[in-house]
Amino acid sequence: MNRHALDVLQFPQALDHIAGFATSLLGADRVRSLAPSDSAAWIETELGRVDELAQTIQRGPDWVMPRIPDCRSALRRLAAQGSVLDAPELRDIGDLCDAAGSAQDMVRANADRMPLLAPITGRLHALEPTVKQIRHAVDEEGVVRDTASRELARIRREMRGARNRIVDKLEEYVANLPARFRVEDASVTLREGRYVIPVRREGRSEVGGLVHDESGTGHTLFIEPPIAIELMNRLRELEIGEAREIQRILRELSDAVRPRHDELHESLDALIELDSVHARAQYAARCGAKRPALLGAAEASEYEVVRGRHPLLLAACATVVPFDLRLDPGERTLLISGPNTGGKTVLLKAVGLISALTQSGVMPPVGDGTKLPVFRDMFADIGDEQSIEASLSTFSAHLRNLAEIVEQAMSDTLVLIDEMGSGTDPVEGAALAKSIIMELTRRGAMTLATTHLGELKDLAAHERGVVNASLDFDGVELRPTYRLRKGVPGRSYGLAIAKRLGFPAAVLDRAESLMPESERALGTLLEEVEAKERTLAAALDEADRARAAARRLEQELQGRTDALEVKERGAERRARQQARDLLLAARTEVEAAVREAREAAGARSEADREAAFHHARRRLEQQASRQAKRVRTKATTAGPRTAAMLAVGDRVRIEATGGTGTLVELRDDRATVDIRGLRMQLPVGDLVPITASAATEAAERKPARGSAWSGPDFEAASEVDLRGMRADEALARLRPALDAAVQAALPSLRIIHGKGTGALREVVADELEGDRRVASFRAGGTGEGGTGVTVVELR
Repeated sequence: MNRHALDVLQFPQALDHIAGFATSLLGADRVRSLAPSDSAAWIETELGRVDELAQTIQRGPDWVMPRIPDCRSALRRLAAQGSVLDAPELRDIGDLCDAAGSAQDMVRANADRMPLLAPITGRLHALEPTVKQIRHAVDEEGVVRDTASRELARIRREMRGARNRIVDKLEEYVANLPARFRVEDASVTLREGRYVIPVRREGRSEVGGLVHDESGTGHTLFIEPPIAIELMNRLRELEIGEAREIQRILRELSDAVRPRHDELHESLDALIELDSVHARAQYAARCGAKRPALLGAAEASEYEVVRGRHPLLLAACATVVPFDLRLDPGERTLLISGPNTGGKTVLLKAVGLISALTQSGVMPPVGDGTKLPVFRDMFADIGDEQSIEASLSTFSAHLRNLAEIVEQAMSDTLVLIDEMGSGTDPVEGAALAKSIIMELTRRGAMTLATTHLGELKDLAAHERGVVNASLDFDGVELRPTYRLRKGVPGRSYGLAIAKRLGFPAAVLDRAESLMPESERALGTLLEEVEAKERTLAAALDEADRARAAARRLEQELQGRTDALEVKERGAERRARQQARDLLLAARTEVEAAVREAREAAGARSEADREAAFHHARRRLEQQASRQAKRVRTKATTAGPRTAAMLAVGDRVRIEATGGTGTLVELRDDRATVDIRGLRMQLPVGDLVPITASAATEAAERKPARGSAWSGPDFEAASEVDLRGMRADEALARLRPALDAAVQAALPSLRIIHGKGTGALREVVADELEGDRRVASFRAGGTGEGGTGVTVVELR
């Protein structure tokens, strides 16, 4: 890949930013060493591995890249027979094995989601016996442990005793020195590994011994007195013995590790590679990068970037305006025009970096749907490359780059040229630029070029494969919007910007009159096109808003229709259930009437008793049938009830249980009912107002004191609906319904609690678990409501 193009695009700086996501210097260096490849197979594999790890990282924070020690020098030394590694190097070897084992476990735990990355585990070697041997002899600070050998433990024990004896002897000696020789707050200290005492200079001859140091003022000398020399010599012998034993231990450990050299080297390389993939995955996760699709040779004429962003600009700015760019088959050159500071150069570099990073195994900052061909090479002529040393002007430097591009660019190359035709006479520059563009287009090279020359803007109308584009510019505010528009050339806005900066009007008018007629006509045409585009864009925005509002209204209407249907079905279901409940209550009254008839006709004959029995039963069944019919008719015609039909203080009946109470509070579609001191919150739709006449009739039908017991205040139902209730409300409705079902000898009870989060289903299950009247319960089957229903079998 062309090195000059990569440098101009700031490819090394982009890699350096990505390397910052590595957890080790070795991994960062591996990222910086990446280079674009033209092997589609290699690129696909690398992007696949990065994508796998990026998705794993985004799923949870359980992936932590282990620390990788830099063991390269130690491994090079270990390869030489007879070499001895020092203790810190052996500690790093142990850390390397631990890191290999940790990474191996993490990759294997996610192997089903990372089929491309999983094979790396075969190159990671934990070498647990080797690590155990190293850890036994060397601690985390890289120091040989006392327990590394019995001899070392003995030597160090004697050394500690020798040091204590030296310190005790010297402290006693200092205490007995004449006061004129002692230094205030003096204590035994170390100088160059020897124990010394501070003594005033005038006491030098009195103390004798060896002077090892003096204070900054020169008034105090640090002396090793004669009484300590023999003890220090013994300590020195022990230190030499310690060093000899440590060297022996390190040699044994090095010899034990040496046969594992190749495995250690392979583990280190695999960990560095894994850290490189991890850094690229972290970068992709951080900037929301998506894996681009690579186009084969047959599809290489296409090019599409969706929501592309400049990698370095994205690293420096929190907000970057993304661009969409698509070149259809047959479109090979994109001529981008527009004012200065509009973002044209940034766009060129972004396009180049996106391809260079992709072909280096990095997921670039693009969105889903991006399709990129694999370029064999890329060329770039961007910026001012004049050179005093090489005696090159700006135009000469451009010509040198353009000559290389024309010589080498083919159909599988990407060409990026900034300010095409600038730096020389506009007529000659335009002619040369047109010729180069035509040559590159006919060769099939994918070319993006920026220009201010009007003649180049006209090239798209005559040369097949050339397409105009512009970066949008707010002509009113005179500021760039950085939105790419394909198919429309851009204006330079030079005179408009000059006017904003305060140029005299006479100068600007003269400049405008001196412009060629063709340029003024083109500028006017582009201005009209931009105005029409703005008008069309505003109309499209208004249409989109209207369409969105209509869609919201449609959804709201559909929601209300669905809710109404649900309420209607619920009302019909409750009416049918109420009818069944009334029939059950009627049968209960029949049985009571039969008992009363038999007691009243005790003196009659058997035939009279039977006639009275049949008469009472028939009469009560007819009454129950008429009552059920009235309830069904009322449920069908009444429609759903609302809060407007009720008022605080009303007497109401609860449909599900038949109980009655007083309405004490209304809030939205919820009501609070007082039933003999117990307050319940219920949906308004479950309450039926009791009129004064109905209450009077109920009072008249109430049996006189002393008559037979008439059953509970609520009626038995084979179904109870708890949906939308809190736990306490649900239990307050469930328990009476369960009591009524048991007393009515119903075989089963259907409890509707809905699916939702499952919390209400658990409350119901807990309540049923402890009720001895429940034989069993289960979730509803197909056609019964599924897990939104619990079916209870009663004893």
